[in-house]
Amino acid sequence: MKYGKEIVLLPLAAFAALAGAALGADSAFRAHMWVLFFALAGGTIVLMRNISWAESNAAAIPLRSDEAETYMDGPIRYGAIATVFWAVVGLAVGVFVALQLAYPQLNFEPFLTFGRLRPLHTSAVIFAFGGNALIATSFYCVQRTCRARLFGGNLAWFVFWGYNLFIIMAATGYVLGITESREYAEPEWYVDIWLTIVWVCYFLVFFGTILKRKEPHIYVANWFYLSFIVTIAMLHIVNNLSMPVSLIGSKSYSLFAGVQDALTQWWYGHNAVGFFLTAGFLGMMYYFVPKQANRPVYSYRLSIVHFWALIFLYIWAGPHHLHYTALPDWAQTLGMVFSIMLWMPSWGGMINGLMTLSGAWDKLRTDPIIRMMVMAVAFYGMSTFEGPMMSIKSVNSLSHYTDWTIGHVHSGALGWVGMISFGAIYFLVPRLWKRERLYSIRMVSWHFWLATIGIVIYAAVMWVSGIQQGLMWREYDDQGFLVYTFAETVAAMHPYYVLRTLGGALYLLGAVIMAYNVYMTIRGYVREEAPMGGKAPALQPAE
Repeated sequence: MKYGKEIVLLPLAAFAALAGAALGADSAFRAHMWVLFFALAGGTIVLMRNISWAESNAAAIPLRSDEAETYMDGPIRYGAIATVFWAVVGLAVGVFVALQLAYPQLNFEPFLTFGRLRPLHTSAVIFAFGGNALIATSFYCVQRTCRARLFGGNLAWFVFWGYNLFIIMAATGYVLGITESREYAEPEWYVDIWLTIVWVCYFLVFFGTILKRKEPHIYVANWFYLSFIVTIAMLHIVNNLSMPVSLIGSKSYSLFAGVQDALTQWWYGHNAVGFFLTAGFLGMMYYFVPKQANRPVYSYRLSIVHFWALIFLYIWAGPHHLHYTALPDWAQTLGMVFSIMLWMPSWGGMINGLMTLSGAWDKLRTDPIIRMMVMAVAFYGMSTFEGPMMSIKSVNSLSHYTDWTIGHVHSGALGWVGMISFGAIYFLVPRLWKRERLYSIRMVSWHFWLATIGIVIYAAVMWVSGIQQGLMWREYDDQGFLVYTFAETVAAMHPYYVLRTLGGALYLLGAVIMAYNVYMTIRGYVREEAPMGGKAPALQPAE
């Protein structure tokens, strides 16, 4: 028997207990338990199909030495597919909510309103797309740089399936209205507990692999990945401390209130940006950019300085989101000062990433994957300049609560996180499925240009609309009254919201092209194409 009967039937036993408890629960909790039932039933069917109930003597047969050394790439393959899937889903929801802002009649109550779909979009893009990309690439990177198979055997499979079960539960919870009703609309308490269990297992797999490494040196990418894993665990636990009303209900109350709750949420929020969307993806940059460029990291010493400076400074920057609020002024200033200091290590990392291409800049002409990675690093540099600038109180007084912040967030998320993830997936897929190359290099180039143009349209439009919003909100007449009502400022945003939807649609189209390219690569097809960049012009004799 491949797996123990107890392990296989555990999901059904768990559901039986939950179903019994849910009989007297509130309607939202019952609906969520049905979602969990179908997820667990599907997982059980998959497990049952892979079970051999006959006794096997496989355990008595020693593994060949080459089998024992083989890396565990199964969860990484599934992770790459999940990354592409959630990218398309998350971006599609984003385009739809952008349309809802431009055309409010597209809000369909109760499940498809902006208030429910907006957190679904952000979680799908950040935690589903970004999270799967981080888990897959970290598992790939840590094995190769440590020359060791993933620790924990099938625990890596549990991390993949458990994390995606969390995504499904969180996503359906948003649509059903099951959240903690705080600024980040976090999932309810039982979903938080499940994520904590999965995340601890993720840490055990990653850190255990480092401990049993055969390479004495710990490569810098693993430091960034490890800091991301540890810090996100701390952020998740503290921010989601809550007391459920009952064990068979979906309602709970946060342990924090008032300004303490606001500070806790932005300590969580900004450090989720700092460690989930920055440190984790910097680990991706430090591994995949040198691999794709076939060049060593420009300065390994600079990468270490980048790491320690970043993790020390970032954790203090959260209060800059609470300028001109009830938060004490000293705390606001502290957040601003540390945000400005963050500019230095961030640009140090950007320079390190770009200078890694020293001697290989010609690859930009022929390799769209390198082009995508370089664009990601460029957006990282731009976003990490704009963020500290926006944290300055005088600038923040204009930008706060406006679309400028939305443009800043998306230039970082789509430009930095999206582009470096796409580049990593294009690097991984041929290697994971033992293909000579991608199905189509031309499609990668199309994806690059669609994504880049989409980001530029999106960010530029939001910069203009945000500054216009801020100026309209603070425009007073000679008698000291506001010139514009809030409704008038909203109406003035309509053309910008239409253009924003266009930028998002172009980015989504690029992701759909990537999904097709990855699918055809996995199937083993190769498209005949002329080499990119064309032939070098023939040299002409001097006259």
